[in-house]
Amino acid sequence: MDMKLMPFDFTQAAARAGLNVNGQPLAKPQATGGASFGDAMASAMKGVSATMNEATEMARQVQLDNPNVGLEDTMVAMQKAQIGFQATLQVRNRLVSAYSEIMNMQV
Repeated sequence: MDMKLMPFDFTQAAARAGLNVNGQPLAKPQATGGASFGDAMASAMKGVSATMNEATEMARQVQLDNPNVGLEDTMVAMQKAQIGFQATLQVRNRLVSAYSEIMNMQV
């Protein structure tokens, strides 16, 4: 096995770390692809909220004896809203737990 040692390129290493040669952070790169985590989380929260509002409205329509809204559809909508809420709650709990672990790390 033949190994060659290449000279260390400090500027390239600094650029990979997101720093200028003087140690200052580079300007934030523009997002080239998908949405940020915050945007994805906000979108998911809006979706869960819309599902919950729809289920609540369907339940209200069933209580008002609206013949166009079935009890079965209402129960399915309520279960979808419950599952979405529980999933969102679990993501929030995991984020809080990860944040707590990071804050308790010794540097």
